[in-house]
Amino acid sequence: MKRIYLDNAATSWPKPEAVYRAVDRFQRQLGAPAGRSSYAEASEVERMIRSCRKKIADLIGASDPSRIIFTQNGTDSLNLALHGLLLPGDHVVTTVCEHNSVLRPLRFLAERGITTTYVPCDGHGYVGPEAVAKAITPKTRLIAVIHVSNVTGAVQPAEAVGRIAAERGVLFLLDAAQSLGHVPINVGSLGCHLLAAPGHKGLLGPLGTGVLYVAPGVEEHLIPIRQGGTGTRSDEDRQPDSLPDRYESGNLNVPGIAGLEAGVTHLRQLSESHILANSRALVQRLLAGLTGLPGLRLFGPPSGADRVGLVSLNVASYDPQELAAVLDANWRVQSRAGLHCAPRMHAALGTSPSGTLRLSLGHFSTQDEIDSTIDAFTEICRS
Repeated sequence: MKRIYLDNAATSWPKPEAVYRAVDRFQRQLGAPAGRSSYAEASEVERMIRSCRKKIADLIGASDPSRIIFTQNGTDSLNLALHGLLLPGDHVVTTVCEHNSVLRPLRFLAERGITTTYVPCDGHGYVGPEAVAKAITPKTRLIAVIHVSNVTGAVQPAEAVGRIAAERGVLFLLDAAQSLGHVPINVGSLGCHLLAAPGHKGLLGPLGTGVLYVAPGVEEHLIPIRQGGTGTRSDEDRQPDSLPDRYESGNLNVPGIAGLEAGVTHLRQLSESHILANSRALVQRLLAGLTGLPGLRLFGPPSGADRVGLVSLNVASYDPQELAAVLDANWRVQSRAGLHCAPRMHAALGTSPSGTLRLSLGHFSTQDEIDSTIDAFTEICRS
């Protein structure tokens, strides 16, 4: 049976052919580190990295590519933002929808004097901007919000949150792990001071890549959490202040960035409106086919509007892990089961401790795959 990959919220697959070629070409023909040498291949690597920064900056509406920091992954980006910014006595406003990449650093930082308020969501997984505003105190330094829930697929009102942050003089961190590459993003319109995302999901790059956008002026408050060689100002024993070197100590994952540059190039060849329309058409088709099946319960927004191509569900009499195994063994439908590293979200939905089964579509998902998935659930629910 043909593999039906519906675990794109974990990592996108397949990648564009150009991504595979770019990684292979780097390994076989270039092989040079970034910012460490001046021979021909090293210079080509530098041009490729600059190109990748520029394309990501263009994708999110950032005018200065040097404000795109390369990291190990989305988690690394979020850790840099949270650990580098927050000081004892600071207060953070976040939500119950967050991933452990935010929840766990905040729990760790609580032992160092940082306090946090977790804003609730409604039954569909949406957070109200007014609840965010109400949670702000005189000590609030940061609002940290996930742009799209990795459990429900709900697109949060980030622009409204950004306006609140600006009005109250609070920094705004947006976790774009499930949105970048899937929905249009403009950091200026959203008003976010920091935007964190992995490179291996919507941007179609390899695992081990991530980005953090740092708005002008924020670097004055964002302390590097790693120091070391950057290939610049090597006569000094202190970390450079210039971007991106301030936050990019050590060798970058250049094979990964080569693939990421190819992934973003592929993405930029498609219109954002086309990507979003196709995703919503497919998720609407999936929701329509699953709605009403006996024993099947859907979570999240009731339609394809204001959500990405991600659906969480449960089927009566099945543990989510068991259901995932049955789907793979009998129909080769590959999904993710459990708490999805978002325990507060599942507590809010009433799906703890087992969680849900998650189907997440990607840029290469097809109508035939959606129809085959619906057929599989129809047989499971009616058997």
